[in-house]
Amino acid sequence: MGDEVTIDRLGAQGDGVAEGGTLFVPFTLPGERVRVIRQGTRARLAAVLEPAPDRIAPVCSHFSTCGGCALQHASDDFVAGWKREMVAAALASRGIADVEIRTTRTSPPASRRRITLSARRTRKGSCVGFHEGQSEALVSITECPVANPSLPAAIPALNELVERAASRKGEVRITLTASEGGVDAAVEGVKPLDGPGRALLAGVAARAGLARLAVAGEVVVTLKDPAQTMGRARVIPPPGGFLQATREGEDALAAAVREAVGDAPRIADLFAGCGTFALRLAETAEVHAVEAEGPALAALDAAWRQAQGLRRVTTERRNLFHRPLLAAELGRFAAVVMDPPRAGANAQAERLAGAGVPRLAMVSCNPATFARDARILVDGGYRIDWVQPVDQFRWSSHVELVAAMSRR
Repeated sequence: MGDEVTIDRLGAQGDGVAEGGTLFVPFTLPGERVRVIRQGTRARLAAVLEPAPDRIAPVCSHFSTCGGCALQHASDDFVAGWKREMVAAALASRGIADVEIRTTRTSPPASRRRITLSARRTRKGSCVGFHEGQSEALVSITECPVANPSLPAAIPALNELVERAASRKGEVRITLTASEGGVDAAVEGVKPLDGPGRALLAGVAARAGLARLAVAGEVVVTLKDPAQTMGRARVIPPPGGFLQATREGEDALAAAVREAVGDAPRIADLFAGCGTFALRLAETAEVHAVEAEGPALAALDAAWRQAQGLRRVTTERRNLFHRPLLAAELGRFAAVVMDPPRAGANAQAERLAGAGVPRLAMVSCNPATFARDARILVDGGYRIDWVQPVDQFRWSSHVELVAAMSRR
C-alpha cells in the first residue's frame, strides 16, 4: 500500500524532498527508496526499501511522534556535513562564495541544559511533553536523550504543578534550565496566583528539589542560586532568560568569537544578553555591552561586579532594532560582536558597514538572515575570513555560526 519514491535531498526543516521538490517525507535521507502514504504535499513514511549508508537506529522511544527531533535516524557525520552545507547555501544565495567554512562543532547527547515543554491539564491529570510534528497534539514524554538528565527527571513534579495551577483551558509553557543549583523552572500560562497558591507551588518546588520556580516572570521561590558560569563570572539569569542551549555549544561559540576579535583592546558586544561573550572577553579587553532586556543586563552587570580579575564592562539598555548604534558611536571600538535573534539585525548591519570597525564577530542562529546581513557588510568593505558552524540543537534542523569579518 502506498507509493514508492526516491528522496533527492533534505529540505530546510530536515524532511526528505522527492519528486522535484513537490513532496516532503519526514525521517528519510537522500538517495533512499521509500514507500509513502501521501498527505497532500507531505507524506507519511510507511517503509524504507533501500536505506542510505548514513541511516542509523534512533535512540529515543518518542522519535517520530514527538516533534522535538527531526534527524535521529542520520549519522553524526551526515548531519554535521548537511548543516555546514546549509550555511554555504545561504551565503551562495546572496552571492557570497569562496568562504572558508569550518567543520561543524556538534554538542554531545544529554547536553541540552535548556528545554521548553508544553503542558495541559486533563480530566485524568495532566500531560507534559512536546508537540507532535506539524500538530497541536501533545506527546507526554518519559525520556529525552538530547537533554541534561535532570530536566526530564523533573517532569513528575511538573505534572503536579500543572494539576494544581493550570486551568482546563489553554496551554502551559514550562522552560527548564539545568543550573549549578539544580533545575530552574519558569512557567507561563497558569492561573493567577494568590497567597495560598504561591505557598502551594513553593511546596511543589521544594518536593521536586528545584533551584528556583518562577510563574509569569515572578519568582515564587528560590531554594538555591540557579547560577551559570561564564568565564570567570558567575551569572544568575532572569527567570526564563535567554541562555545558550548547551555548555559545549556556548564554549565553541565563545572560543570562535575570541579568535575573531583577536587582541582588540575595546569591544562592543551587541545583543549581549546576560553576558555570554562580554564576561569572557572582559578577561583581556574593555567591553561595552548593549542589550534591550533590562533583567538580562542587570544580571550581566551584577556578575561582572562580583567577579575577580575582569576589565571594565559598561552596559547600555537599548533596542538595537529601533535605535542601532551609529557609525560615530561604533568608531571608538576596535572590534564588535553582534549576536541578534533569528530575525537578524539589518539596521545595525547597515550602520556597521559604514563605521570602519576593524574586526567583527558575527554570531547567528539563522543562516538566511546572517547571509542577508553579511551581504550588507561585504558591500560595505568587509571580507569574511572564516565561518564556524556550531550545532547545539542536536538532531534538529537548526544550526548556529560565528563569522570572523575584517575590513578589506
